[in-house]
Amino acid sequence: MVNTQNQGYSFRHALGPSATGHTTLTYLVERFDHSSPDQWLERLQANQIRLDDSIATGHERLKPGGILIWDRPGWAEQDVPIGYQVLYQDEFLIAVHKPSGLPTLPGAGFYQNTLLTQVQRAYSTAKPLHRLGRATSGVVLFALDPKTSSTMSKFWGEVHKEYRTIVQGKMQFQSVGIQTPIGLIPHPRLGTIYGANPMGKSSRSVVRVLQHKDIGTVCSVELLTGRPHQIRIHLASIGYPLLGDPVYEHGGGIVENPGLPGDAGYFLHAHRIHFKHPVRGDSILVEAPLPEPLTIN
Repeated sequence: MVNTQNQGYSFRHALGPSATGHTTLTYLVERFDHSSPDQWLERLQANQIRLDDSIATGHERLKPGGILIWDRPGWAEQDVPIGYQVLYQDEFLIAVHKPSGLPTLPGAGFYQNTLLTQVQRAYSTAKPLHRLGRATSGVVLFALDPKTSSTMSKFWGEVHKEYRTIVQGKMQFQSVGIQTPIGLIPHPRLGTIYGANPMGKSSRSVVRVLQHKDIGTVCSVELLTGRPHQIRIHLASIGYPLLGDPVYEHGGGIVENPGLPGDAGYFLHAHRIHFKHPVRGDSILVEAPLPEPLTIN
């Protein structure tokens, strides 16, 4: 089977003795019953099925030793904003501004419409050093060679990452450290997702209030660990879920009839990343422009 990320692939099947007496269509229906007879007929009519490299009609009589090939096309991916802005670049690293709605990495039905695919079209050796959730916007840092990737990964704990978000309600403090453990909790659609769990892994965030607005509180968040959905879980765990979060509620559990973790509806922005250059040793600060709801007066 040859597969390139959602470019379609060719599935090859060698015919054995059980093919004797079958037509191409009847064999496909009996042997591969994950699809209906009408679906196999549609694929034959679309010239997706070959027998020994010739387009099959469905009426051919099969013999052992032949090769059936299904040229399965790629699927239509959901439209997402695929543009990105280069914020910093040298011969070792590139930092880009990912828009909200664009997945960082392939998966969950997204392959071409991802930040990685888009960046690698211009920088073929680029490898992401971290990832942002689909709905999260802001700075994503890539290494351009394996040595830089290895060095940055080794010292990733020393990289300073500052996010900005807006939460429900008016925070009653100026700053707070959060250490709510994060682990798996039940989810009615997925089985489990990450949430506040006293048996989970230790996690640390520092939150600072920036401005109170009518719709909520704008705050900055510094991540000292990197657990899944850490900011969303931590702020919910202290009673201030992200405004519009379709999953997490007060206490860091999940809302009734929750959405999926990748669903949008909230504002979370990777605003700044500050690190020591892995080759030159100088200090690098990269900042992504803020979306309007997260700006302050």
